[in-house]
Amino acid sequence: MHHGNQISEAIRQARAKGGPAMVAYITAGFPRREGFIALLNAVASASDVVEIGVPFTDPMADGTTVQRSSRAALEQGVSLQWILSELTNAASKPRAPLLLMSYLNPLLAYGLDKLPKAAAEAGITGFIVPDLPLEECSDLRTALNQYGVALVQFVTPVTPADRVKVLCDAGQGFMYGVTMTGTTGKNVAVPQEVLDYFARLKQAAKVPVCAGFGIRSREQVMRIGPYVDGVIVGSALVEVIERGEDPAAFLRSLRM
Repeated sequence: MHHGNQISEAIRQARAKGGPAMVAYITAGFPRREGFIALLNAVASASDVVEIGVPFTDPMADGTTVQRSSRAALEQGVSLQWILSELTNAASKPRAPLLLMSYLNPLLAYGLDKLPKAAAEAGITGFIVPDLPLEECSDLRTALNQYGVALVQFVTPVTPADRVKVLCDAGQGFMYGVTMTGTTGKNVAVPQEVLDYFARLKQAAKVPVCAGFGIRSREQVMRIGPYVDGVIVGSALVEVIERGEDPAAFLRSLRM
């Protein structure tokens, strides 16, 4: 079984319709625990893949927006166990493939022995673990692979070419191409060298390539779109949710 096939397939199908696929990120249980499944379904209705953030006390790859949402969710007692149980018991599940984005600590606390089965039963098709380097991921990857759950790899503009090849060989679901170095959420103009980097990444990748970190406008989507298979919208979407605006309408407004 090709791991993360549902994810790759959803991205390829969206890409085939013209613009890049829309990968949306939400922090689980933000702004309110009670509205989690309804919000997830609304976001999924306007995106092709959804990343669900597991709140963590020290999300070092994330900017202030995601940190703020993470803290608010933790204060309401949102945990990995709660998220998996909500998803498993949800009356209506979204059609879009779901990934969990989590730092390593909550996964270890849950137990790598129990995690893959529980995740698969909750409808999770992949994991993104920002603080888990490739060299240390074999235990988690082996555990997830038994249930056909993908482990997504990150590539940045400063990743050396030989390293990119190794990461692409290990990549499942999609390659998470970071648009710049630093933390998520900054608004960036997209320079030509970033587009060249995505073009190189697409040549090396065996799975679709998605661009993330700092995507907040239709202009950016139109500029990066031709070079990638999907765009990841995180902090900007969390801010829309924080302001009480319509997340699905916002996601639709970004599409090419």
